[in-house]
Amino acid sequence: MTVTNRDTAALEGNGAGLVREIALAARIQRGLETLYRLDRAADVDAFVTHAGEGEREALLVRESEEGLELQLRVPRLGARDVDVDGPALDPLCQIIEGVSHFVYIADRASQNREATQLELEMQAEIDKYVILAASLQSFDENTSRRLRERLYENVTFVHDEDSVEGERYRVANGCARRFTARLEREYVARARFGELQGALRRFFHMGQGEKLRAA
Repeated sequence: MTVTNRDTAALEGNGAGLVREIALAARIQRGLETLYRLDRAADVDAFVTHAGEGEREALLVRESEEGLELQLRVPRLGARDVDVDGPALDPLCQIIEGVSHFVYIADRASQNREATQLELEMQAEIDKYVILAASLQSFDENTSRRLRERLYENVTFVHDEDSVEGERYRVANGCARRFTARLEREYVARARFGELQGALRRFFHMGQGEKLRAA
């Protein structure tokens, strides 16, 4: 199945305003594809546009006769929003989530495999940990623990707990918290980073049920 741009015109007129976001999205895509050993199905930079004022990241998906039509809407980055140690981590995390969704959907489409919304959210939660960990100058058990606390414990949810979306995001958060804690104990604490990469690759290629059991 091919992947095409849902609305090429949406990029027209954005000019330099999207340069930082597109460059960051492209770097994240390369990092994820390298880690998971994926063949590229489409370049994310051709699909990126700004989210509206007050809107959060969103990957729009529509199936047509030509294949999947995608558009990735991301927030605008501020001066310090690409600093993993900075105070405003949310815009960066939103872009990581969006690119994670894009890579996951594109990979599954190329294999004619289905993907659930919960799968997408679980993988995105893991990919935030992966990308931010790779951005740190040093990574060990202590920095891993601090990163996990920031990503999965010191968080607030946009959707109510009793909503469908709220339940999905909380399940994904809990699965990622438990899975990355296990990775930390078994691999990071022992500096077994080659095995850590293998465990992350296996998780990526799992379906929803396997991901839930792995967590």
